Formats: sequence, structure tokens, C-alpha cells
Amino acid sequence: MKQSEALDIIQTGANVFLTGEPGSGKTHTINQYVRHLRSAGIEPAITASTGIAATHIGGMTIHAWSGIGVKNDLSVYDLDAISQNRNVVRRVGEARVLVVDEISMLSARTFAMVDAVCRAVRRNQDAFGGLQTILVGDFFQLPPVSRREDDEQSALDGDRGDRDGFAYESSVWQSLNLVPCYLTEQHRQEDGAFLDFLSAIRARRIGEQHKQLLRTRYSPKVRDGITELYTHNADVDAVNSVELGKLSGEQRLFLMESHGPEKLILSLKRGCLSPERLVLKVGAKVMFTRNDPEQRYANGTLGDIRGFDGAGFPIVRTNTGRTVIAEPDEWHIEDGGRVLARITQIPLRLSWAMTVHKSQGMSLDAAHMDLSQVFEYGQGYVALSRVRTLAGLSIAGLSPRALEVHPDVAAKDMQFRAQSDAARDTFARMSRRELDTLHTNFIRAMGGTPGMGRKQKKPKADKGSTLDATLALIARKLSFEDMAQERGMTVGTIISHCEQLATLGKIDPSRDLAHIPRDQKRVAMMHAALKKTRFSDGSCSLSAARAALKNAYSYDELKLARLLMPRQ
Repeated sequence: MKQSEALDIIQTGANVFLTGEPGSGKTHTINQYVRHLRSAGIEPAITASTGIAATHIGGMTIHAWSGIGVKNDLSVYDLDAISQNRNVVRRVGEARVLVVDEISMLSARTFAMVDAVCRAVRRNQDAFGGLQTILVGDFFQLPPVSRREDDEQSALDGDRGDRDGFAYESSVWQSLNLVPCYLTEQHRQEDGAFLDFLSAIRARRIGEQHKQLLRTRYSPKVRDGITELYTHNADVDAVNSVELGKLSGEQRLFLMESHGPEKLILSLKRGCLSPERLVLKVGAKVMFTRNDPEQRYANGTLGDIRGFDGAGFPIVRTNTGRTVIAEPDEWHIEDGGRVLARITQIPLRLSWAMTVHKSQGMSLDAAHMDLSQVFEYGQGYVALSRVRTLAGLSIAGLSPRALEVHPDVAAKDMQFRAQSDAARDTFARMSRRELDTLHTNFIRAMGGTPGMGRKQKKPKADKGSTLDATLALIARKLSFEDMAQERGMTVGTIISHCEQLATLGKIDPSRDLAHIPRDQKRVAMMHAALKKTRFSDGSCSLSAARAALKNAYSYDELKLARLLMPRQ
């Protein structure tokens, strides 16, 4: 099934299981649907089975959203207490559409618990309380863990923990009357032979020709610039620490900033691929951990640190030869369009090594992996399917389990494919007018306004380079807030643009930004702190300065103060 065909089915309001091989565009399709809903004035509930997956899609864990937390069972008393939690009642009660990503890692028991909460809170005995439910994932990938927070960490450390049944084994799955939409287009792997190999793993038909193909990729040594994947955290930490220590030169520390309730912040940090303390040096191998709206890099883009700009931000040279300044980015949890918590960090991590669990959802140009200690079905498949081509794959070790997928999943997958083909044929017989009518009726039934987004859409005002677009707004004497709104960016990004424009000599901050209001006493305090953090190349560390000021100044305030410091 093509992405467009799946989207047509989802937009009718049907409950859907969106699946497909890694790189088939599941996340892209869901993002399209979310934009469609928001353009009609409907805010979907976006959730995922793990903190990492929730961070990727800008949502919250299904456990937090439903209020079940880390519970393994739901008693009558638990359900009553959750049903009286004002935040849960608001979230679940006001929702119209529920998206659950990485459904493979949600156990049948937990799946049923979320269903029970939705029915109780919404006072509706239909499955999930009558919500349109979109389940996204691939059951060939990492399987469920019962005790979410504890087991996710223990799994990363190599402990199998207590497993539970797959979500599709729950009676709730049948009650939802899900339409499987099996995406078949491939947007990650670019190598026909490698694609056939990965498909053979899924079909449990690995033959001698596939093993021979894999033997060509054995290498005990790591090629320069290649990310290493391991099954255990200890191996990852050891590799990154040793490699960073080999580099000479001054190290830079970037501390994560956070705003919001401690529990939500903790969830964001667990799901964020960038560390709380990011230590970098010139020459460090790094990986971007976010997709850039301006498409300069993607989640998984590899490179190395070439230096630091005048604002102190890392200058990254990607493996494709592009030079990018890595500015701070934001991860957040949204609920009903309102940001509940956010963290800010440079969207990088050291990339000499990372765990297979952390790599799920990523696309890598190349990877060297030791799969000799694989301990779970699907773990080897997840690692192998991260790379785009066979040429990008390098293997140091391989256990028999590394090429195994769960036998029950293989049989169920054939059923999902057949059901998807039947659904595609059914909807293909509908005319475009019939489909559009179904889409419109569903939006109206959910309280939205069909076509609202098209009516309100404004033409893009920024032509030319992104810096020139900001420069034009500075000339109009707009405030940072107004510039950010017009560009669709954060205030922090606008200030970063100003710093780059000042470095290029295109603006004089003292003159061209004189209209920006500031508290001179606070600016003086920040200048004093920033001067104490100055590096030998003249750049300053915002994180160190903020810590010295006991976190009494915001990240954006410090960026503005640094911008107003005399040029060196």
C-alpha cells in the first residue's frame, strides 16, 4: 500500500494499524495526518509506547497520557482514582483522535489497561471510548516490556526482564476493528540485494546466499567515521569515552536546559538522544538527533566537529561534505496544543557508538555493529535495518539470535499483509468524490472545520537564505517575538540568526537592535558571567554562565546578552 492510499483510509475516521518495514514512511504518513487534523482545528492526542519514541514524534508516553504510569495491573480502585484525576479526565475526555507509536513495544496487558481508562473516563463502552485510534509500528522490531521505566533501562543494560504478550493478542485489538495499512514503498534502503536480505529475515527464510552476503561485511576493525552499535550501554559508554579522550584540544560542555514539571522533564530526558551533559572537542564524531526544518540535516546524520562559531555553537562537517552550525533545539511534550514541558540542548550526541535500542527509528549512512550478545527477538533486525545500503554495513560479531524474528510475528505479518491488500482494493473502488465526502464528514463529526487550514494558509514571506529573511525583519524594527512569529521559529533561533549576522558583519547589534527592550542591569550581570566563561577563541559558554548565575536568567536572555557584548 502506498502512503497516499493509507492516508485516504485514515482520513475516513477508521481505526487503523499502520505498519510496514523500516523506512517505509510510517512516521511521515502520521505527520501528514496530524497536519491535516490541525488544519481543520482538531488537536490529536499523540502518544508512544516509550519515551524515546514519544520524543521523536513530539508527544507523551501512552502511560503518562492515560494516567496508568508504571502499573502492571489496574484494580477497580486504581481505575476510580485515575478517573478522578483532572488532567487525565481532560486529556482523555477532550481527545477525538489517539495516535500510539511503536505499538510493538506495548504489551497486551498495558494495551487493555489504556482501553479500560478510555472507556471509564469517556463513559463510552466502545473500544478506547469511541476514539479514532491509530496504532503505528512494526512487530518485527523490539517487543514489549512489562514494567515500562525499569525494564526499558534494564533492557538497555542487557537484562531481558519480564516480557508480556503483543498488543495484537489482546481482545481489545479485535474490538477496535482495525484496518491494517501495510506500507510497501521503501525510503530508507537504497540497495536491492540488502533489501532482499532484510525481507528474508522478516519472512524467516534466511538462506546460504544471505549468509554469504553477510560474510562480505565482516570486519573486526571500525572504519573511520562509522557509528558503532552495541546491545549494552556499558560498551557504548566505554567506546565514546575512550575515543573522546584521544582528542587533544579544549573541551566544550553544553548543559541541557529544562522547563516544566519534574516528572515530565524526566520523561523527556529519557527519550532525548542528546545527553544532559554534552562534551565536545574539535574532531569529535557526532550524530544529529533531530530533523532540521530547513533540511540541512536529519535525525541520524553523521559528521565531525570542525570548530565553534562566535556564539560558541559547534560547527559540524557532515559526512556528505556539508557544513552546519548546530544551534540549540527543543524537545517538548504537548497536550491539546499546549506545551507542558520542554528541554533544550544542542541536537548532537557522540557517535562513535550507541545502543541498538537508542537507534530504533533512525536512518544511518553507515554503522559497525557487534551483535554477538543479542538477547532479544528483533534486536538484530532493528540494528541491521538502520543502515541504508549493504556498503554501509560492517559487522564484528553475530549471534544466531541476531537473525531471528519472533515466529508468532512472522505468521501474523502474513495476515496483516492480506488484510491490507483487501482494504486497499475496497477503498480503490470508491470514487474520489466518495472519499472526499467521507473525509469531510469525519472532520465535521469531530467538531472540526473542513478546509479551514487552506483558507488560513499564508504565503511564505521569507525568500532567499534564512539569514537574509531575518535580516529583512530586523530592518523593519520588529521585536524578537514578532520576528519569530512571522518566520515560524523560536525566539532563540532568531537571536542565533542575529549572532551569525553580526559575525558576518551584516548588522551592528548596538545600532540595529537598539529597538529591542533590555534591562541594562541584568545585561551587565550576564556580561560579567559570560566573560568568565570565555574560551581562548573568544566564544562563551551559555550553560556555564547560566550555572554561575544560579539559573536566574533564561537561555534566550543570555544569548541576547552575548550578542550585545563587544566583538573580539
